[in-house]
Amino acid sequence: MKNLLVTGYRAHELNIFGQKHEGIPFIQQALRSKLIPLIEEGLEWVITPGQYGVDLWACEVVIALKEQYPQLRLSIISAFANPEEKWSEDKKTYYEEICKGVDYYGLVSKQPYQGIWQFTARDDLLFRKTDGILLVYDEDGGEGSPRFFKEKALKKQQSDGYVYISISSEDIQSIADEQQLDQQLEESFTESPVDMIDATNPNIDPFEEI
Repeated sequence: MKNLLVTGYRAHELNIFGQKHEGIPFIQQALRSKLIPLIEEGLEWVITPGQYGVDLWACEVVIALKEQYPQLRLSIISAFANPEEKWSEDKKTYYEEICKGVDYYGLVSKQPYQGIWQFTARDDLLFRKTDGILLVYDEDGGEGSPRFFKEKALKKQQSDGYVYISISSEDIQSIADEQQLDQQLEESFTESPVDMIDATNPNIDPFEEI
């Protein structure tokens, strides 16, 4: 697989309204864990619609991975011109920073938003230009906009072997649980041996010779 579409929920669909939300790093870690094997197998381009949410968080991951895998390329294909026009200033700044790390930025329509047809044309182009999709989506967690990507991907999979890879809420929760456990273990090992022994049985002198 040479070209991969990466997309998923928009931020508001996950009740995320700022870049400091604690869930974002776990989503990015899940994306990274799926992307690295694909890159090592020959993935060349990650292509995304560039919407505020999983799309841009994935862009951050790819920009970081490009340091380790300089052959990797990143593209944003937007449905229309100036998609960030009505965003808050902090979101606009974030978007502009992401765009600096993109290797190719394209527009399906050079006009501002005019109608749903622009999204339809964008999605058709994205599927034509890619060999597979990595989708952050969980039907049990609520349908949301990624449902349409899943439906198109599965149809294309049946017709010409398009690759469908998903990341569910369980995958992300598993990463969060594992990281929490690692943190708890790390904190326990930072305690001194004396403190650990004393806490277990304060009546025993750890330096008493046997």
